[in-house]
Amino acid sequence: MGEKKFENALKELEQIVEQLEDSELPLDDALKLFEKGIKLSQFCSARLDDAEQKVELLIKDAGGSLRPVAFDESDEEHGD
Repeated sequence: MGEKKFENALKELEQIVEQLEDSELPLDDALKLFEKGIKLSQFCSARLDDAEQKVELLIKDAGGSLRPVAFDESDEEHGD
């Protein structure tokens, strides 16, 4: 099947949600779609977690040089 891209998985998940919301599927079909949706949701969540771990923000320190800062650390510095 190959590696699924996040965008494709998200689009497929959105289509599943629409099908579950907009139609009166037989229970067995709805359960199969729901199960597939859960798997896609877990895949997307894992990909987002991986991406978050890789994100670094460059922040200028007092001396004017750039330094890498973990994603969560930057939220605390810029929080209001």
